[in-house]
Amino acid sequence: MSRIEDRLAEKGLSLPQAAAPVANYVPAVRTGSLVIVSGQICLGPDGKIAPEHLGKLGGEVSLEAGQAAARLCALNLIAQLKAAVGDLDEVVRCVRLGGFINARPDFAAIAQVMNGASDMMVEAMGEAGRHARSTIGVAELPMDAAVEVEGMFEVRSHA
Repeated sequence: MSRIEDRLAEKGLSLPQAAAPVANYVPAVRTGSLVIVSGQICLGPDGKIAPEHLGKLGGEVSLEAGQAAARLCALNLIAQLKAAVGDLDEVVRCVRLGGFINARPDFAAIAQVMNGASDMMVEAMGEAGRHARSTIGVAELPMDAAVEVEGMFEVRSHA
């Protein structure tokens, strides 16, 4: 296991199976020393979205459930990253996360929801998990997911 997987195991977490794309895109693209991972929704270990992670923040989804959904998105990002590079010990750092929060127009705590993904990345990667980010409230997400997160990672380049 990689150092990232070891850190997750210490917290009682394991990586899910990397989900297959649901449309005309690839899960990740590697260019030079960067890997860009497509947006990942809050699929649980069973490959499904839990009922508490369906719908809108500020509506049927609580702040705490939104943060938990964002954590799942981050785990799914790491699973896709592993599928793309093979060995997570090749990962140098998380460069950027982009978060999309399915929210009612009057829900203002989108940054706090996204903290779930940011916190998970730091838990998994330590200081190398600190990243730049953007967080956007949106009207809808695929499968009525509460949260979707995309990521950019630096990996060791093998010239």
